Amino acid sequence: MTDKVNRELEMLKRHLIILKYVVENEPIGILKLAEETGIPSHKVRYSLRVLEQEGLIAASAPGAVTTERTESFLKDLDFSIDQIQETIRGLKEVKVDGRIS
Repeated sequence: MTDKVNRELEMLKRHLIILKYVVENEPIGILKLAEETGIPSHKVRYSLRVLEQEGLIAASAPGAVTTERTESFLKDLDFSIDQIQETIRGLKEVKVDGRIS
């Protein structure tokens, strides 16, 4: 059950790394992103697709670029991460007795 959550968080981290490189180096293409981040190009391509679907980047001839939504997303990102951390801390409060009767 927790493996799926870990995989999703790792994927979110990868998407944010890709977004960071787009913000800092736009326009930037798949091959350059893969080279700069060390992330395989097929995973870069998937992250770019997700970021584009979210409206955070757009494809252009020279490479990925940010959109008008990117800035507001980045402003809210710390708050969103704080909420995720709070939820995770709350998980520790759920005590499950390991004994089965």
